[in-house]
Amino acid sequence: MKSTLTIAGVAAFALTLAACDQPAPWARAAVAPEPIKIAQNQRPQVVTWNDDAQRFEINGAPLKAGRLWTFDGSTEGFVAAGGEVLPASPLGMDLRNAGVDPVLRSPKGLALDGSRYSLVLVRLTRTRAGADWDGSVFYSTANHGEAGEYQAKPRDGADPAVNETVVLVYDMANLKRGGDDWTTSLIDQIRLDTDDQAGGGFMVHQIAVTENPGANALAMAPVGPTTIASR
Repeated sequence: MKSTLTIAGVAAFALTLAACDQPAPWARAAVAPEPIKIAQNQRPQVVTWNDDAQRFEINGAPLKAGRLWTFDGSTEGFVAAGGEVLPASPLGMDLRNAGVDPVLRSPKGLALDGSRYSLVLVRLTRTRAGADWDGSVFYSTANHGEAGEYQAKPRDGADPAVNETVVLVYDMANLKRGGDDWTTSLIDQIRLDTDDQAGGGFMVHQIAVTENPGANALAMAPVGPTTIASR
């Protein structure tokens, strides 16, 4: 009996010492949580985002960008009217529509040659349902500000459903209104209208103004399976 008690006592003492070697729970290193990812229900489209190469592509061929915003930890100068924009975690820009006819504007001073760069691409995921989808893009130049006489509608990617990711594709060489104004101008700023009413929300992943492969290429069907992007 004495021997048994002695062995038990030694074992208990050893466990006590081992516990003393462990840091208190509040002193242990924190484990970083897994990044939150939005469901990527990607609509099959001819224009896609290549996350590895960090570029937009058309059926796998790269589109050269005059401007590219990826919103890695900031809104990169984009501002909202009738709503707000916030940096998202881990990446992207959280757009929240709070009023009637909310708009999203790029920084000014883009100085983009419209004859070379006439494709506007906006990759986003709808996060909250909205009302009265609009989807128009307006722009300003040295000769005129934003006006209804100069605007485009997306030829692809319009009116995404909740949790659906799309690339809004704007062929600015073929405006809804404005003729050849974009291609004969130096572009100063662009503006995106999503919904016409309050309540909707979007995660904006990337925005770019790129070279334009032409209306025929943009009208082609997507080639191969759509890759689900990681952000």
